[in-house]
Amino acid sequence: MARRIAPGKRVSKKSVTGKRLAHKVSISQKLGKATMAAPNVDKISLKELLELEAKVKKAISGAREREKVEMKQKVESLLAGAGLSLNELYGGRGAAKGKTVAPKYMNPENRSETWTGRGRKPRWLVAKLGKGAKIEDFAL
Repeated sequence: MARRIAPGKRVSKKSVTGKRLAHKVSISQKLGKATMAAPNVDKISLKELLELEAKVKKAISGAREREKVEMKQKVESLLAGAGLSLNELYGGRGAAKGKTVAPKYMNPENRSETWTGRGRKPRWLVAKLGKGAKIEDFAL
């Protein structure tokens, strides 16, 4: 039976030759996780550091994507177990997305220039209003 050992505590083991060996037990060894030796970044060239940084960023991005997929699957399975879907729970936009709005105002001099009344006023309308016209004069 294996003994539990506190992280960082020295433990002695007998080697094949019968001599006692001492080593530190790391947290990752205690938890049973694989570890990778940390590179000595003080002695690495700039080019190698930049390559390492790119690899780390790519690994982080991949790990985030994996976690998102796993979380989405967990949420979907929980909802499915309750007999619900995301659309039922939060409601989807459905057909409202991308809906066009009819124009409310039109330039009488150029009938192809229209404005829905949303967003910034077009230049032609600002110019007409600046000359004293009322916005109701351009309503459809």
